[in-house]
Amino acid sequence: MDLFGNSDNWAIKLEPILTKYKGNKHPLDYHNLYQLLVMVLLSAQDSDAHINKIAPALFEAYPNMESLAVSNGDALFHQISSVRNFSTKANWLLEIAQTIQKDKNIPLTMDGLVALKGIGRKSANVIMREAKVPAEGIIADLHVIRVAPRIGLITETKDGIKAEKQLMQVLPREIWGEIGMAISFLGREICRPRPKCEECPINGVCEYFNTVFKKEPI
Repeated sequence: MDLFGNSDNWAIKLEPILTKYKGNKHPLDYHNLYQLLVMVLLSAQDSDAHINKIAPALFEAYPNMESLAVSNGDALFHQISSVRNFSTKANWLLEIAQTIQKDKNIPLTMDGLVALKGIGRKSANVIMREAKVPAEGIIADLHVIRVAPRIGLITETKDGIKAEKQLMQVLPREIWGEIGMAISFLGREICRPRPKCEECPINGVCEYFNTVFKKEPI
């Protein structure tokens, strides 16, 4: 899969985007770990922008895990009814809150997070990255799933788990915590479905840029 047909270090190749995006806050506009957990769960198959829009009213009604734990489905439905799959997500949130009870009990390990209803590896990786705890995987959101194969990092797949597994095999552990979000930001800003290749800081090592874009008629 390596563009140059050898074992060139992907960590070095991707350094420009690691430098550009390292430490950038996730686009979800959360203000604490509780809000992050709730918003990450709600954003699945929905947009970050939409979740940001409904968040202020939601967190005014439910400022912490304790307040959410004593709510019920009907009340929570009213707050998140515009969210995709809101009824299922409401039930997941209530179960999480009733299990965790307090914000301080939110787990920050992969095993602890994926044990919660509605939290898969992608969501867990986002939460752990934003909480600045050691990474146990790599964020593989829809942007990463699109961009990583285009660069030449992994083979094409629609499956986030498979994409993450491939990324973990080719990237050194010391960059796991930041590289997924860096690729995601690249996908949001530059490597969009219609990519702006000439603006890309890693176009020199990108398989698509070197094998497709350069051959397209001007």
